[in-house]
Amino acid sequence: MRIAVTGRTGQVVQSLLARAQAAGVTVIPVGRPELDLAQPDGVRQALTNAQPDCIVNAAAYTAVDRAETEPEFALRINGAGAGAVAVAAVALGVPLIQISTDYVFDGMAPHPWRESDATAPLSAYGRSKLAGEEAVMASGADWTILRTAWVYSPYGGNFAKTMLRLAETRAEVGVVSDQLGSPTSASDLAETIIAMAKTLVARPGNATLRGVFHAAGTGEASWADLAETVFAASAALGGPSARVRRIATIDYPTPARRPSNSRLDCSLLAARHGLCLPPWQGSVQSCVATLLAPSRS
Repeated sequence: MRIAVTGRTGQVVQSLLARAQAAGVTVIPVGRPELDLAQPDGVRQALTNAQPDCIVNAAAYTAVDRAETEPEFALRINGAGAGAVAVAAVALGVPLIQISTDYVFDGMAPHPWRESDATAPLSAYGRSKLAGEEAVMASGADWTILRTAWVYSPYGGNFAKTMLRLAETRAEVGVVSDQLGSPTSASDLAETIIAMAKTLVARPGNATLRGVFHAAGTGEASWADLAETVFAASAALGGPSARVRRIATIDYPTPARRPSNSRLDCSLLAARHGLCLPPWQGSVQSCVATLLAPSRS
């Protein structure tokens, strides 16, 4: 099976490529200059050239804070760009998996977010990703939306890598402790995406397998909890470590507002697809071990 994934260097793309051979699929990254979501006119031809059986739209504008000063650009990529990918999927007659985010919620619910909960993004980034969801839904494509949260991996820029970098020069790091979420390994997410793609291709027209699903690491944590787990895993392997000073969101102001509750309820994914990502703690340890491996130094 051939899976075309938008983008080339992102965490999800790289994780899909790393798992493709073992999963028995071919992953074709389709990114700039051939495919640029900011230029929707070329999207269809680029994806047609990949000859996919399924499309994964993982490319996105992800600079959350910068989006506050360039919301139109974020909207063009994450909104109109996602719509163009969906239109291409219609033309090719293949299923589409659209990757979305916990930032479509306002963080005010007392429970982990369910797919049926009302969306109300707090930031320009969140609004642009919600616009992408809406464009995909309206496209007529054979679509599935997969929302995830707090993604980390050995690839690209992410929280785990930032913590290890800071620990190289600091004895203590202040980390927000009053935001809760579901830390998600891009490696685990890639396995879920591949399994879902296989099912969608094998069972066309099965409505229960389509729709909006949440996919995130099992369990919950604050950013401070996640940092402590990263540092503990690193210290156990002789890597850099630091003390975590727990701070409040108000003590770490950012241009974009973050949801205080980003926890995702993933029970629908388990019920309909039989898929459940592993507990986040073990996946963090695996990621840190990969980052500290001699071959990556």
